Amino acid sequence: MAETVIIRKRYHWPDIQLNIWVIVFLVASATIVGIYAYFMTVQAQLQVGVPWYFPFWIATGSLSLVFLAILIWLMTQRALLPGIVVIGSFILFVLWLTGLIKTSIVLWGPQGSVNDNCMRYVSGMPYTGQSINTLAWLEQNGICMDWKAAWSFELVGTVFLLWMMIMAWQVQRDDFD
Repeated sequence: MAETVIIRKRYHWPDIQLNIWVIVFLVASATIVGIYAYFMTVQAQLQVGVPWYFPFWIATGSLSLVFLAILIWLMTQRALLPGIVVIGSFILFVLWLTGLIKTSIVLWGPQGSVNDNCMRYVSGMPYTGQSINTLAWLEQNGICMDWKAAWSFELVGTVFLLWMMIMAWQVQRDDFD
């Protein structure tokens, strides 16, 4: 009677790089979800339409959090395969890059961009003291800073997804010591 032997290839992931990636990407994804959820709340309170990229970013950030949860579960099972990581990272990279381009256009784009309006109506006109104008200015300034924070975390998340694809490819090729 012949005995069947199953051989499983083990992949060596660089622990420190992988942990740093998980933590930073978790922060970026959660921050994006929180900022755009806040923007949608503001839009609803103002009773104005919600641009398509607000729910797009909430969905993309949520998908990223689900992807991270799956990766963490696979890491605990010692079953993290580079192919799964490359495919998932590539799909998310395309989504993050699409959102980053749209946010860049809205934030830094032509005349009338968010940054232009923030510079013209908020940064150049600070209010102080105990008044409703000061509260309004603080809220507007917070929204302007949220836009810049969102763009920054989108950039970091996009770069980290590219890094993860490269790292998974190196793990597949067994390029790590």
